[in-house]
Amino acid sequence: MQRLSHQRCFGGWQDVYRHRAESLGCDMNFAVYLPPQAEREACPVLYWLSGLTCTEQNFITKAGAQRYAAEHGVVIVAPDTSPRGEGVADDPAYDLGMGAGFYVDATQAPWSAHYRMQSYVADELPALVERGFAVSHRRGIFGHSMGGHGALITALRHPGRYASVSAFSPIVAPGRVPWGEKALTAYLGDDRDAWRAWDASELVATAREKLPILIDQGEADEFLATQLRPDLLETACAAAGHPLTVRRHAGYDHSYYFIASFIGEHIAHHARALRT
Repeated sequence: MQRLSHQRCFGGWQDVYRHRAESLGCDMNFAVYLPPQAEREACPVLYWLSGLTCTEQNFITKAGAQRYAAEHGVVIVAPDTSPRGEGVADDPAYDLGMGAGFYVDATQAPWSAHYRMQSYVADELPALVERGFAVSHRRGIFGHSMGGHGALITALRHPGRYASVSAFSPIVAPGRVPWGEKALTAYLGDDRDAWRAWDASELVATAREKLPILIDQGEADEFLATQLRPDLLETACAAAGHPLTVRRHAGYDHSYYFIASFIGEHIAHHARALRT
């Protein structure tokens, strides 16, 4: 790993690293916040997955999470949202290609050569973090929008691996909204049955672990009715008996102002699960 930046923050350190990601076939950046407690003990880890167009920088500069991570003694790791670099497939649109990996393992050319973000965030990156930093094997995962989708499917696809999961404004049913239909068609092909393995509203029906899900959703979110559709996950969880809490907030939109307003509550939610 090559450390790119190193800033003192709330008694801990906000760092950014670059490394060669074998699952993606390219170099990747990820951010890691090490709270002051990490200097004397192994701390649990929260993985944050960001949304469309983001890099690791959006979360660490806009969410205000470091204060709460220091308070609760949790490490926060925030990877980039897609593979990048020379030779990596891309698309002119913001919702496909670089910055829009959708946290799936692509099976269709040209995307399959690099776009294996699920393998990266679920396997390669945690293994790297657990080798290289003072962390325990207690993990939680959360994210925003496309990253909220990523957090939900990653937790549901790996029962027993995460102690907690939450999301801000997630895409809960990508197989039934425009953003998801476009991305899944490109990355996975036209077979909609294959999409179900990457759709939280489908995965809860057969989930082997009933890990409680916490979602915060702004009611003034411009994407609420067309792209996010939390009602679809509510219906699926009710049918499956899967514990779900959706908190709706009047006046809040899709931005990091919304995330910053409630990030402390999410970190506290995860810290309770990670410390038990």
